[in-house]
Amino acid sequence: MTQRGFDDGRDEDDVPEWADRIKANVAGEVRRRRREMGWSAQELADRCEQLGHPIPRNVIANMESGRRANLPLVDVMVLAAALETYPVCLIFPVGFVEKTQELPFQPLVPTWEALRRFTGEEDVAGYDAGLVPDFELHASLVSTALAALEEEEQARFAIKTATTRAQQEEAERRHTQYADRAISAKYNLRYLRRDLRDGGATPPPLPTALGDVDPPEPDTDTTPEERL
Repeated sequence: MTQRGFDDGRDEDDVPEWADRIKANVAGEVRRRRREMGWSAQELADRCEQLGHPIPRNVIANMESGRRANLPLVDVMVLAAALETYPVCLIFPVGFVEKTQELPFQPLVPTWEALRRFTGEEDVAGYDAGLVPDFELHASLVSTALAALEEEEQARFAIKTATTRAQQEEAERRHTQYADRAISAKYNLRYLRRDLRDGGATPPPLPTALGDVDPPEPDTDTTPEERL
């Protein structure tokens, strides 16, 4: 079955359905990547089995030749892991497929653009990004806080080992600067994590060095009067 209405220089009957195009993207990139790694279809099948989701050699061969009728998402995920790449790189093979479709009945677009919208790197008007921006902010704050703590510790050591008053003052200035930066990042983390919990989400785990970000759990073994 074919889709109509495309203006990319080909006859309308030469344009496959969207699902067929996506399967062809995956099949072509699996074959290309497998050959790049010097593997046979059997070796790829063996690796999939090692990962806990067997995909027989004949299934892989049928997929690569276009004879396989369906392509489950779980297979794409395991094939990507087996081939040491990312699932999105199989679906949208940037640099190897010039144009693709994002949805049925839509015109062809550059594969790079399709990939960026698929991963959320490019905003789409009206689309809800869920909590991805919050988790990205969380990761950034954690990185900032850890870097500031490390710099603060180095400055503390520099204070102890300074041999001149000028060196000591510079180390103290740096210590204060990075201590303030760590406190600010921790403060923002605490309130971001609180907002995530208030919205019914579970914040990412914190590294041990930032164990003081979350407020302590209330002591349920004491009465409210004893906690005052």
